[in-house]
Amino acid sequence: MKRKKTLPQLTKAEEDIMQHIWALERCLVRDILERLGDESIPHSTISSVVRILEKKGFVSHKAYGKTHEYFPIVSREEYAGQGVQGLVERYFSGSAGQLVSFLVQREDLSKKEVSEILALLQKSKKK
Repeated sequence: MKRKKTLPQLTKAEEDIMQHIWALERCLVRDILERLGDESIPHSTISSVVRILEKKGFVSHKAYGKTHEYFPIVSREEYAGQGVQGLVERYFSGSAGQLVSFLVQREDLSKKEVSEILALLQKSKKK
């Protein structure tokens, strides 16, 4: 079985900016600034974070002269999947079932969510 590449962990600030890049799909730094809606954040700060994300392998860019258009090369689902897998391994002995059991016992899942999980399990069994 081929093991997936482990992605580097993002800081809170990096993850916040990455959320905007995922939402925008292709963007300039000014597009991120507009979405943030906080005029006190310097362009250079966001630009630095985006360059760090590029060094970490999360985004790439296309240059148009001095302007850079950034786009994600790691999907939100890929990063989220790694995060959930790490959570399951660290806190639930690698058992997704223990995670679901924990959520049900804490009543963090609605009846609708439990029904959806059961439907997914039924669908998975049929494959």
